[in-house]
Amino acid sequence: MTFRLRKLYDLGAWGAALCMLAICTLVTLQVLARVLDGVLVTLGQSRLGLEISGLSEIAAYLLVGASGLALAYTFVHYAHIRVTLVVSRLPPRVRVWSESICLAIALLLSLVLTWELIVLVRESIEFNDVSSGLLAIPLWIPQTVLIVGVALLAIAIAEALIMTLRTAFREPGRYVPPEQSDAISE
Repeated sequence: MTFRLRKLYDLGAWGAALCMLAICTLVTLQVLARVLDGVLVTLGQSRLGLEISGLSEIAAYLLVGASGLALAYTFVHYAHIRVTLVVSRLPPRVRVWSESICLAIALLLSLVLTWELIVLVRESIEFNDVSSGLLAIPLWIPQTVLIVGVALLAIAIAEALIMTLRTAFREPGRYVPPEQSDAISE
């Protein structure tokens, strides 16, 4: 299965990678500051007391961003966990329709989740919701990143559903699961 919008999903993966890199950088800086303080105390000097306020809060929001933005990328690379114990034993004509139904349900769920996240962002903006930690981060910021990730997933699922339905209507007997068809073509 060839996804035409793969570059868009790759862009989401790059965003997820940047979030993970930011987490690693912030944690490393915090650890180095503590090590420096420890060395100074050992040498009889006073601590510098350098620290990143609200680091755990920032890292948590970056992790939400990384998780959300990577959803579509992992979907198109068949890295999501799928239970195919029963489906893999179905004949191709039945399996293609089974896959189509599952994709339609997944699309519906991802669209509902996207819509509800949009409603949540509207409420966060309306009520000026901010995080309850040391930093007053407007909650609509991490929520918007999550919307982007889930919306990308919905687009990827819609694309997979269209391709699967095309096969279901044209040649259902020749259906090969996408994760197998990519392995065959490589």
